[in-house]
Amino acid sequence: MDYCNLCPRGCKVNRNLGQKGVCGETNEIRVARASLHMWEEPPISGESGSGTVFFSGCPLHCVFCQNHNIADGTNGQVVTTDELCSVFLHLQEKGAKNINLVTATHFVPEIRGALIKAKREGLSIPVVYNTSSYECVDTIKYLNGLVDIYLPDLKYVSSELSKKYSNASDYFEVAKKAIEEMYRQVGPSNEEPKLIVRHLVLPGCVEDSKDVLKYLYDTYGDKIYISIMSQYTPLVGVLEEEEKKKKDNFSDLKRKLTNEEYDEVVDFACDLGITKAFVQESEAAKESFIPDFENWNLKEFLNS
Repeated sequence: MDYCNLCPRGCKVNRNLGQKGVCGETNEIRVARASLHMWEEPPISGESGSGTVFFSGCPLHCVFCQNHNIADGTNGQVVTTDELCSVFLHLQEKGAKNINLVTATHFVPEIRGALIKAKREGLSIPVVYNTSSYECVDTIKYLNGLVDIYLPDLKYVSSELSKKYSNASDYFEVAKKAIEEMYRQVGPSNEEPKLIVRHLVLPGCVEDSKDVLKYLYDTYGDKIYISIMSQYTPLVGVLEEEEKKKKDNFSDLKRKLTNEEYDEVVDFACDLGITKAFVQESEAAKESFIPDFENWNLKEFLNS
């Protein structure tokens, strides 16, 4: 692909020649961490942990991102397609419940090749695609038949909020089409979730959270799972740097979500009739839950 159009930013740079897109990455796959991860929704983590692979770079760049030091390309190790295949197989050997691809949009063609190779070599556990949902439908279609479970965010309905916090006024229109394609591929969820839409409740944004939940229930009813997350963690230093860059004010995000705010959103979900939902305790909002992206090493991991 000479001119990249994998994500809705459509920057069309030639990543094959080493140019970096809005995602901050060339076409060399970079992995920031691969490990067994216990902090996903219960059906994803299971008892042994989800085999998460965190990819460097991100097309969206939310100002409050807890993984900001990989989203901005600060951390990450270049891996080949063959090495990525080995990572998948090693996670399976370590007992991972699934392979969990985190923020993978800008490497989808390369990941597709690694998944096909890994499946030929014995990868048999489910594949999870974990995304902000700021995705082109054609990119999601490229994963058809390779992904078993989609784990997308639906961050906002408000274009004002999505513009302010993610520089993407079109976020909702883009994300809802991407989620529609995910649902088309995997179908309704019964006992085993195939589509879990995550929504992180942000401080001061309760009404938009209600709009998100209403859209999801009006559109899908109880045919999908919804994860209502309270784990927002204010990284004040990061937000202050973003304020300087963007010349904006993110004071609302410099505090944790209150129990009252979260309870109001959960009560609204119950009143709507949502029954397939995951909720969190307030203890989830801790920096200790953020993975260590600075000390991961591919060779050490494959030898562990």
